[in-house]
Amino acid sequence: MVDPELDDGRTVGSTAELLGVTVRTLHHWDKIGLASPSVRTTAGYRRYTDADLQRLHRIVAYRETGLGLDAIRAVLDDATTEIGATLREQRAQLAERIHDLQQLDERLERMTEAHEHGILLSDEEQSATFGPNWDPRGSGQARVLWGDFPQWAQFAERSASRTREQWRSVSEAMSTLQRDLGDALDQGMVAGSPEANALVERHREVFSNLFPLTRQMQVCLGRMFESDQGFAAYYDGIRAGLASWFRQIIDEAARAHGIDPDTATWQCPTGSREPARPR
Repeated sequence: MVDPELDDGRTVGSTAELLGVTVRTLHHWDKIGLASPSVRTTAGYRRYTDADLQRLHRIVAYRETGLGLDAIRAVLDDATTEIGATLREQRAQLAERIHDLQQLDERLERMTEAHEHGILLSDEEQSATFGPNWDPRGSGQARVLWGDFPQWAQFAERSASRTREQWRSVSEAMSTLQRDLGDALDQGMVAGSPEANALVERHREVFSNLFPLTRQMQVCLGRMFESDQGFAAYYDGIRAGLASWFRQIIDEAARAHGIDPDTATWQCPTGSREPARPR
């Protein structure tokens, strides 16, 4: 059957519907001279001829391959353009984009898993990295305790890109610090002394590998190390009385920086207030 509308050409609206594009798109292509209606009716309306439609179909086909409008114009208008070479170049660019998107997807997957699970190591890898006494369930428990805090998001963001070797380095730095804390307690190091304050500052630096730790936040951690049964048992297992002594040297170091440990609150580096202490 002959389409009666083709007698005088197709209207812009009909052509847009036929091609599956918008009228605005056709107007744009007309404006830039990529594809324009060839016929003007006696009433002054512009119409697309069959030849115009053939060109439009080709434009749509090449646009669906991802070619830009300038490249499409070259394919259609420049007799010297090698279409195969143009399409091969487009495929090469597409392959590069696919590679980039795959990498992005992998990063998103790791970030998602880090927010949900914390440390992105298997139970066996965690035991090998953090020692036989490490409980791999601790990361999940930490999420329950800290998941509503911005520090969990900061921890997850760092965890997403941290390798096993980097985790081992963090673990070794913390273990060395804890041994030095025990030795300092044995030596009778006095809270508030330069040496004790240096240990406190070192703890803040090492701990900040997990998330940024302000001095007020460190005071809150010191309280928790002493009052929480699990933390207290851990530190007292290194040296008897270490949990309380550790809290004391943190408090004295805070006083040296004008912070009253009795009123210290869990406070982000940006100054936004969080609950008074981690629970």
